[in-house]
Amino acid sequence: MMFTKMHGIGNDFIMINCFKEKMPRDLNKTARDLCDRHFGIGADGMICMLPSKKADLRMVLINSDGCEGEMCGNGIRCLAKFAFDEGVIEQENITVETSAGIMKPRLISENGEIIKVTVDIGEPSFRRQDIPMTGPAGRVINEPLEVLDQTFAITAMLLGVPHTVIFVEDVDKVDLFKYGPALEIHPKFPKKTNVNFVQVINRSELKYRVWERAAGFTLACGTGSCAALVAAVLNDKTGRKAKIYLPGGTLEDEWAEDNHVYMTGPAQTVFAGEIEANPT
Repeated sequence: MMFTKMHGIGNDFIMINCFKEKMPRDLNKTARDLCDRHFGIGADGMICMLPSKKADLRMVLINSDGCEGEMCGNGIRCLAKFAFDEGVIEQENITVETSAGIMKPRLISENGEIIKVTVDIGEPSFRRQDIPMTGPAGRVINEPLEVLDQTFAITAMLLGVPHTVIFVEDVDKVDLFKYGPALEIHPKFPKKTNVNFVQVINRSELKYRVWERAAGFTLACGTGSCAALVAAVLNDKTGRKAKIYLPGGTLEDEWAEDNHVYMTGPAQTVFAGEIEANPT
């Protein structure tokens, strides 16, 4: 099976072109095996690019732990560039079918090369039943949540996938490997949650670290950066447009007047190769 390794500011993926390649028999096991950084290729997830009856492409994302993800901001930017490079699409504006709905990436080129991709992530929902999160009806903004030996003020939402945002003075001082897993599987979140720690630099810049649902610590999370901006606006910490500084690089996000959140960032190819379709 041929594959391409790509990353979006350090959030890395194994890309499979299922227009050409046969879909692996056991997606969950194949993703776990191939994403293993010691015995496989190594990645945060595996993305299969397939035909769609509803859009230009269909995206199937399997996280490194073998479970399927609804959507991924960095992953869909990689998919858009991958589709262009593979000759599956030629236009700049495309539609992608995901488990979270139809997404609309826009390719930004320079001298014939794709340098950035803008993605319409959609509209955030703050209703508990949508996130989902247990508790009384209403929005979850700056709400206290006890986790281990701490009480965090959280802002939660559904933005493609569930997100919990916590503002801190210094993201580098947060024990991410202690609090990230505990928050991800907190009983308040029946489908788990992505955990986003955010430091406000000024009204147009945020610094950010993430513990991703089903992937753990990653260098970047595209939908998470968008959730960070939305939470910052709701808590009157920034304007509706900001640069988000992640360990793997920088994203430019906007919560536009149409209530959609737009994310712009790079997608890069690392290498391509061939591997057994169903390694053991």
